[in-house]
Amino acid sequence: MKTPVIAIGLDATEPSLIEEWIAAGQLPALARLRATGSYQRLQNQGYYRAETPWTSFLTGCSPETTGYWGPVKYHADRYDVEKVGAYKYNNFLPFYALNDDFKSAIFDMPQTALMPVFNGVQVLAWGAHSPQVARGSQPASLLNDLVNQFGVHPAFGRDHANIYSQKSITRLQKWLETGIARRGEICNHLLQSDDYDFLLTVFGEAHAAGHYMWHLNEAAHPLYGEQITAGNNLLLSVFKSIDAAINHIIEAASPETSVVVFSAHGMQNNNLDVTSTFFLAELLYRWNFPAKVGFAANANGSRRQPVSGKAARQRWYRQIWAQKHDPNPLTRFWRAQLPTKGHRILEQLGSRLGYRATSDFVSPYALQNSGGAFDWQPATWYKPVWPQMKAFALPSFSEGYIRINLKGREPNGLVAPESYDAVCQELIEQLNCLKNGRTHQPVVDRIIRTRTRANQADQGLPDADLIVMWNEEHLADIVESPTLGSIGPVPYQRSGSHTPHGFVLMNGPNVEAGESVSTGSALDLAPTLLDLMGAPIPDYFEGQSLLPQRSLTAIA
Repeated sequence: MKTPVIAIGLDATEPSLIEEWIAAGQLPALARLRATGSYQRLQNQGYYRAETPWTSFLTGCSPETTGYWGPVKYHADRYDVEKVGAYKYNNFLPFYALNDDFKSAIFDMPQTALMPVFNGVQVLAWGAHSPQVARGSQPASLLNDLVNQFGVHPAFGRDHANIYSQKSITRLQKWLETGIARRGEICNHLLQSDDYDFLLTVFGEAHAAGHYMWHLNEAAHPLYGEQITAGNNLLLSVFKSIDAAINHIIEAASPETSVVVFSAHGMQNNNLDVTSTFFLAELLYRWNFPAKVGFAANANGSRRQPVSGKAARQRWYRQIWAQKHDPNPLTRFWRAQLPTKGHRILEQLGSRLGYRATSDFVSPYALQNSGGAFDWQPATWYKPVWPQMKAFALPSFSEGYIRINLKGREPNGLVAPESYDAVCQELIEQLNCLKNGRTHQPVVDRIIRTRTRANQADQGLPDADLIVMWNEEHLADIVESPTLGSIGPVPYQRSGSHTPHGFVLMNGPNVEAGESVSTGSALDLAPTLLDLMGAPIPDYFEGQSLLPQRSLTAIA
């Protein structure tokens, strides 16, 4: 029997945050759903935690099965990375597209695709955070019709801020809250315009707010004391707006409708951006070339003051590039004093200053001019020397990713297969010696090997040979190695980064009230939603419905 379902994703929302605010009476709509519904925490993939959740949710399959580990693809044949966008859904369709008997409205779901054969309406990239797909809709005119009636999302494509600037954060907050209200209006309108069996939308605004406003809610963050004032928790303000929009959406629901609010991954103090995208790349550069320093030289450990003030309000990648090490003290001065224009001045003055650009790095500005992807990620700046390195860091949105330059796999491989284990072990030992320059605590929590042997086939495996899991208790703006020296201080980029924690809150006629003490999986979300709808569940799904009392009908 069909049962209508409304599914609302809160992108990258930490369960402990929602629990705290519901208990404090800050989120009345969610509190009402929780009071008569069920609640359960979820656990997602422990690594590649930022790149994989939505694809796992949509397909019901792990990245090992789909082979999709995120929108960044490393090409071993040419030592390059490419932005590939969302999973192509050739082998595994989104769960909502598996059965034409159910009429669905999919509004602004990130990292999916327009299904050519579909019963219902689809609107993609209206305001989603990192949609990884082109804007469009089915029918084709629907997106423009909705924009004409309700407006654009003011933060789409620019849902970021400088965490050192209150003005920048406040501007983002206003954009997000405007988009949230419009999202609620659009979903309410869709529900009233037709009889849908299923509606799915995702509040990507929660994701952006978590990245750039986390320090306004987290007293342990180094920037909390500088920016927080009474009543200035803009992160809470954004979530209050989301709560109000959820209430507006479900106002249009019929009494027999089940409502599911969920998050496939969470957010915490950001221990990933600087460590994964910059420190790791620089450490591997120094390990490969012992006589060289690339960026943020601090050999004597004397520069201890955190980056702050006007300098910190520059774009993050410009600040990092400004710390590029040059032998010539005059070029170092120009680069540090003029991070935005200094590189152009150096190019113009050139030989008059005795400046010679090193071939070891490609600047973010050159990457921008050539259309290269991930210009803001320092790991990509080292691409010119990847063929000369035994191991190098890949761009990342979460943990640290290390690729071994393996003979027979990479065209200029330097590590023989018989030396693979020894090189991996040497890197693990080097990284385990890293200390936080302020707390003197270990920077690394653990390191995961993704391959049991050098020549293990890459099919189904991530590009990284080693995954560095960082210490989550202490943020680092300086790291120190007994053999590779000190790096930093450097500014933080975003104040929030991802966790693998999620939750699911369900309310409806077929949902038994209560809180489960067990932890489900993000892979359980798709079968649970299909089960609530009364739809068959594919037997290839790797999770299971969180409604165990209902009989499940498997399909091949």
